[in-house]
Amino acid sequence: MPRQPRRRSYDQHCAAARALDLVGDRWTLLVVRELLAGPRRYTDLHADLPGVSTDMLAGRLKDMEAAELVTRRRLPPPASAFVYELTPRGRELQPVLRALAAWGAPELGEPRPTDAVRAHWYAIPLLGVLAGLGEGVVQVTLDEGEFHVRVGDDGSVAYGDGVYGAGTAREPDARLRTDTATCRALAGGELTLTEAIEAGRATFVRRASAVGVR
Repeated sequence: MPRQPRRRSYDQHCAAARALDLVGDRWTLLVVRELLAGPRRYTDLHADLPGVSTDMLAGRLKDMEAAELVTRRRLPPPASAFVYELTPRGRELQPVLRALAAWGAPELGEPRPTDAVRAHWYAIPLLGVLAGLGEGVVQVTLDEGEFHVRVGDDGSVAYGDGVYGAGTAREPDARLRTDTATCRALAGGELTLTEAIEAGRATFVRRASAVGVR
């Protein structure tokens, strides 16, 4: 029998309250953030969610499966590992995460001594900055690592099964190199990409044969 979601509700006939019934628990939206990069194994999710206990993560994933936000499937051989991925309903949370990241960007400041940092966590705050460069794949390199996104003139963002990917892309259309301080300024609207490049805080190189990204 499928696991039934735990009974927790604001019991309010309000769309916002209903949404929070599903995604308002601690860690849930951060699981969505990780799965926006595409299917992930449990061990990979746990590694990129520092601070979550194994029991908490397992419980959240089961609740998200019951709410039909994620699915679990086995990869074909030779991998034969189970991965979690967002359902279409779960992927609809992408603009919610983008709006939340934009709202929270002014609160970032310098990383605190206790803060974990992953390069791909800057992908969602930068989606709005990179959208409009022209359709194509942009590889972003920070001191902390690399990630890549596919952008379009209409602001849409998608890459394979996710909206971005951790690590390097195969034959990206453009490469952006910068640092986390500049990422914060870009995400918070304090700096445009053009201003960052002109100030020497970022470099942007387009592949000669690319037809999309400007």
